[in-house]
Amino acid sequence: MTKLRFPTPNQLNPLPILYQGVVPADYLDVMGHMNVRHYLSLFDEAAWDFFVGFGMDQAYYESGQGGAFALQHFINYRAEVHQNDHLTIHGRLLGRTAKRVHFMLFMVNNSQDKLAATLESLGSHADLSQRRTSPFPSTIAANIDTILTEHRQLNWQAPVCGVINP
Repeated sequence: MTKLRFPTPNQLNPLPILYQGVVPADYLDVMGHMNVRHYLSLFDEAAWDFFVGFGMDQAYYESGQGGAFALQHFINYRAEVHQNDHLTIHGRLLGRTAKRVHFMLFMVNNSQDKLAATLESLGSHADLSQRRTSPFPSTIAANIDTILTEHRQLNWQAPVCGVINP
């Protein structure tokens, strides 16, 4: 089994910031740290902002041109998150096909200067009139490709789970 090498918070700085916030008391569970459901909630919020960077914003969804489906997720919890911790989530594109996009989100606990969690995800473009996956429109595909080219220039490998294949 290959040991995953996770990036440091500093290595994430070139990536877009998709979320910043402070952990409120109601995110805690009985063990005094952030409950798993809130990790996914914060990652979901960040993912929507990531898709905005491709051109898939609220206006795009409301226009009826298409939407997005989540297909697979893999979360890796790295360090506890507590009340009042300051969090930042960065996003990195890993690849795409005509219909799918493979990406990772990195949650940094700025209060501890630690990588708190990662989410590896596979999403797809969707034709909402048929409720089926469909190819990305050419302008959105071009936007994805531009970002993907930038992210492939990073000097570290993403710690992928090895199970998600676009």
